[in-house]
Amino acid sequence: MILQQLFRFSSIFRSALSVQLRRNIGFSAIAFNKAKELDPVQKLFLDKIRDYRTKSQKAGGPVDVGPEYEKEVNDQTEKLVRLYGGGDMTKFPEFKFEEPKFDEVQK
Repeated sequence: MILQQLFRFSSIFRSALSVQLRRNIGFSAIAFNKAKELDPVQKLFLDKIRDYRTKSQKAGGPVDVGPEYEKEVNDQTEKLVRLYGGGDMTKFPEFKFEEPKFDEVQK
């Protein structure tokens, strides 16, 4: 009787321990990847991306664009308005479907 309870307890303990170990191994892999030092090229690349993100958030749009870019964006927007019938191009269109009218069949 005691032996059966011991085996039952050991299987429960083993399953709980395996879940805990899997969780710890997964967490340590994430922590190891974050703590790992990047090579200089990767570090420079990530720094530039972060720098661009902060600049674009401050500017509220694309950074370091000239008048050619603005003209091209306006031309493309006008072209889309002509092709797709105008309206607000920043909103998703609203569709209105009519219910189909069926003829009643007499029996």
